[in-house]
Amino acid sequence: MGRRFYVAGFLFGLIGVILGAFAAHGLKPVLTPESLDSFETGVRFQMYHALLFILLGTMKPLSHRLSNWIFILLLGGIIFFSGSIYLLATNSLTSFDFTTIALVTPLGGSLLIGCWMLLLISFLKLKKK
Repeated sequence: MGRRFYVAGFLFGLIGVILGAFAAHGLKPVLTPESLDSFETGVRFQMYHALLFILLGTMKPLSHRLSNWIFILLLGGIIFFSGSIYLLATNSLTSFDFTTIALVTPLGGSLLIGCWMLLLISFLKLKKK
């Protein structure tokens, strides 16, 4: 599916490694174990989906419309799901109360689920050769 999938995958992978290292070394002394675990969940899901982006980049293209939907759902899902988890996990370190955006996390998760469902449906429809 191409270049944009590779770029997104590599970028989210890079950011995931940086944030994971930051959590392990910089945040460990200042966050509760629960908050640190939450942050690491965000990193883990970001990395899973960065790898999905890269995998999708290697595949034969689906329709342009389907490819766009998959890209948008995956991109939005990572940003909303992992991004909101990062903010919520580090809430105690800021003066802004990020709990007001807590509903963004399930929205991001729903976008990721939608992406996976769309991929499953599209691949079930492929004809066997």
